[in-house]
Amino acid sequence: MDSSRNQYLAIRAVNVYVRDQERSKRFFIDQLGFSLAYDAQVQSGLRWLAVTPPDGTTVLALIAPKPGTLAHKLIGRATQIVFFTDDVPAVFRAWSRRGVRFLQSPRLRRIRFEASAAPGEETAVWGGVSARFTDVDGNSFSLASFDAMTRSVEEQRQAAEEKLEFERRATQELEIAKQVQARLFPQTLPALGTLDYAGTCIQARQVGGDYYDFLDFGGRRLGLVVGDIAGKGIAAALLMANLQANLRSQCAIAIDQPQRFLQSVNQMFYANSTDSAYATLFFAEYDDDTRWLRYANCGHLCALVLRENGGLCRLTSTGTVLGLFEEWDCTIAEQQLEPGDTLALYTDGITESFDAAGEEFGEQRLTETLRKHRELKPADLMSAIVDEVRRFSVGEQHDDITLIVARCKA
Repeated sequence: MDSSRNQYLAIRAVNVYVRDQERSKRFFIDQLGFSLAYDAQVQSGLRWLAVTPPDGTTVLALIAPKPGTLAHKLIGRATQIVFFTDDVPAVFRAWSRRGVRFLQSPRLRRIRFEASAAPGEETAVWGGVSARFTDVDGNSFSLASFDAMTRSVEEQRQAAEEKLEFERRATQELEIAKQVQARLFPQTLPALGTLDYAGTCIQARQVGGDYYDFLDFGGRRLGLVVGDIAGKGIAAALLMANLQANLRSQCAIAIDQPQRFLQSVNQMFYANSTDSAYATLFFAEYDDDTRWLRYANCGHLCALVLRENGGLCRLTSTGTVLGLFEEWDCTIAEQQLEPGDTLALYTDGITESFDAAGEEFGEQRLTETLRKHRELKPADLMSAIVDEVRRFSVGEQHDDITLIVARCKA
């Protein structure tokens, strides 16, 4: 789209040629109620003087040309300038009391546009009340009411201003929402003796529906969560916040009864969302003493465990998505992690990123990237994966990119 078509455009100034700038300034300010826009002496010695009507939409530059010039000959003629007002008779009476000389009293005028009518149609008629007056130099101006055509133009101008203001406020509110949502992601990482880990969420829009979290269960146990809300934008962000609140409020029962914990989360998410709303979720609980990983994959992408010896273990689904069904259950699975093993939890913003030919990044490229950079620390490995995705999928980011990488230490 050509952005120039949407740019604001206005008339800056209209020239009025006068004999005495100071006298004309007093006429427009004292008798017509205008305001002084600017009054300055430029380097050439000329005085730049301008006044503006009460609405401030444009200015009249009061120019005193040198005698004998072509511009000087224009003083005292019709200016073709029209001032619009809601009530011509009222302005006529007010200005007359201040000594403004009118050439005619207010009268109704009608203009027919014959050329605008198609065969068989009536001609267009525009009309309104108008009057003519002169300034101290005999320059004549028109005073007119808002006729149908003028009102149409004014309505379009106001609509454009309202649209710009709405877009400005929407942008401001989205920026606030972005800052609020950023605070929902983990701000601190509970320290563990046998696990290094890091997480990130890079949103495609100001706000999004991807979610990751680290839950401190105490007793050297850590919850790792990655979720993906169906949909995008504000609606998905609100559901994400709702899911996060449900997880954190119920996490007290997660250690002893993870299955009941997730059932409770599903019940609250189901009750607080629309019929079509749902979320995929990968929940894992890591024991720092035993290196055991208990997990539930609720309709989410397979988590990947890259073994120290190069083998790959896929942590597949153990239940369906959250929030879609009132009656819901899942299975809790377990996985032993060994020193040097790498765990990757992610959303489809990574594997479904596509290149110019429409080919997806996919799980295989993700696995190859994990192997290629396996010696890096989790935070650096995470950055390397994001960089690989961005090099593969150039251009606009179409979906949120969310990732947790954890490394089991010796």
